[in-house]
Amino acid sequence: MTDLTFSFRPVDPATDAELLHSWITHPKAAFWMMQDAKLKDIERAYMEIAADEHQQALLGLRDGAPAFLVERYDPVHRELVGLYEPRPGDVGMHFLTPATDTPEHGFTKAVITAVMAHLFEDPAVERVVVEPDVRNKAVHALNAAVGFVAEREIQKPEKEALLSFCTREQFTKAVSA
Repeated sequence: MTDLTFSFRPVDPATDAELLHSWITHPKAAFWMMQDAKLKDIERAYMEIAADEHQQALLGLRDGAPAFLVERYDPVHRELVGLYEPRPGDVGMHFLTPATDTPEHGFTKAVITAVMAHLFEDPAVERVVVEPDVRNKAVHALNAAVGFVAEREIQKPEKEALLSFCTREQFTKAVSA
């Protein structure tokens, strides 16, 4: 599975909303907490992200076709404001692989590895911050596999989250092991 290569492009809310709606409202995406979102809600949410200098939504492409979603954010301004002490070079991240009838062993690990590599291509990024739901054991295992270290549980308005960090060095060590 390590032979997978992905590319990234910005989400276009007008043309990608229908696809994102199908991914985000699927029961597999329950931790995105948007199960009841209407198509217009998804389009509006991604228009807001596109207009926000502190956030970015990207589609991960496999052979040119959308394969997963990534959200990058500045934790000084979004998601984690007042919940931890940010450092220069911190970037927040969410990712979603869509549900499929034909699961591919290792695909999601390949995705998170590619996402992390993409984030660390930016020389300003020193550390990636994530805050998944404490109940999302599958993502905790994936995060650990690419070098994340859980720091503590935090209470966000919408969920109890596991605040975790991964430095460039931790990522490099984890994926080269």
